[in-house]
Amino acid sequence: MTGRTIVDAHHHVWDLSVRDQDWITGPELRPLRRNFTLTDLEPETRAAGVGRTVLVQTITVPEETPEFLALAEESELIGGVVGWTDLTRPDVADKLARLAELPGGAYLRGIRHQVQGEPDPEWLLRPDVRRGLTAVAAAGLVYDLVVLPHQLPACVKAAESHPELTFVLDHLGKPPIASRELEPWASQVRALAALPNTVCKLSGLVTEADPKSWTVRDLAPYADTVLEAFGPSRLMFGSDWPVCTLAASYAQALDAAEELTAGLSDSERAEVFSDTARRVYAL
Repeated sequence: MTGRTIVDAHHHVWDLSVRDQDWITGPELRPLRRNFTLTDLEPETRAAGVGRTVLVQTITVPEETPEFLALAEESELIGGVVGWTDLTRPDVADKLARLAELPGGAYLRGIRHQVQGEPDPEWLLRPDVRRGLTAVAAAGLVYDLVVLPHQLPACVKAAESHPELTFVLDHLGKPPIASRELEPWASQVRALAALPNTVCKLSGLVTEADPKSWTVRDLAPYADTVLEAFGPSRLMFGSDWPVCTLAASYAQALDAAEELTAGLSDSERAEVFSDTARRVYAL
């Protein structure tokens, strides 16, 4: 990727003095219980040759997205924001329109909900959620899927039901890398990739593997699966910073992604590390 500006299609920031991140619990996540700001991230991206990023929501509160939009407006690094709004509300279309009118509202590129935390494996198929997804599409936004493997069948049905909406699968659908299992995840992710309105992020791999002993070889079967299923033109790199720091530095996360895609041509790698994200998120 020498000479090209890389796009990081997935990272977060948070300030615990502004609001708690209530998902950061237990000893394994304790290293994340501190502030991670854009000031912390910028030296990492600069050193790595990353020139644009997509800032992604972390918690389901309405105040976070306006803050992220304002941050994007002030930043030369953030090219787009994937925010949150309650898809189950009957006025979701109005809520999306109001977000677009806020300072930095032009940076809103997508919506995400923490579906992985929903006990109903078919939450995406609820009538109220489907109505919300229709509103997301009508607003010209994409929908990021943060799900667990058992929720992938519902993702397939949702994408089939909303061909007008682009669905972006975060973190490959969180495959069980640590246990080295491929199925049924691989078959389910191929079913999702068979739909033309789906895209996948090459992100979150290092934290699904053993965080202390992972190797690129451990990640390769999962990266190879999505490379074959989606192809480079529907795959995009994301660091998942700062969550990735549980297992790897920013540079190590990028290095792993570059090694996993070393067999691609220069133009194919340009898709994964820049062009797909620019196109999908209209950066």
